[in-house]
Amino acid sequence: MDLDEFRAVVEEHQNMVYSVALRVVGDAGMAEEVAQDAFLQLFRNREKLLDADHVRYWLRRVTAHRALDARRRRAGRPESSAEEWMEDRHGIQVHPVVDAILGARLEELLQTLPEAMRVAVVLRYQEEMQPEEIAAMLAKPVATVKSDLQRGLKLLRRKANVTMKEFVRARI
Repeated sequence: MDLDEFRAVVEEHQNMVYSVALRVVGDAGMAEEVAQDAFLQLFRNREKLLDADHVRYWLRRVTAHRALDARRRRAGRPESSAEEWMEDRHGIQVHPVVDAILGARLEELLQTLPEAMRVAVVLRYQEEMQPEEIAAMLAKPVATVKSDLQRGLKLLRRKANVTMKEFVRARI
């Protein structure tokens, strides 16, 4: 892969890499650092990657691992950011301010999940990966990934049920 091809790969995957990093670490600045680190590692390993699918898989895996490492190192409460969380609204029309507030709240709730659940949910529902792919990528049993997904979604629903009711009551 020459420099022009590498540049094209970065341009093609930069949104995905940043978005995965942001969902895992919950901080825009740290997500940028994780993304840069992932692409630097890609540059160093560019000759080992076989095709476009391999590159995409490799970037997801490296980004998820780097983001987990960064989150573990970071102290303090994560910032909330909802820029990309609610991209696909399935045609539902919501006032932009309400959409931003709900997106920020969902982002906060996502950050409260334990890291294994958070990574599984992000990779499954943002990156649309199957549990088997996530398991292979994270070197975990498929049953563990499915359990993390199920428990993570259940916990998100429970938290959203409590906090969103408070949100609705406060707006009425």
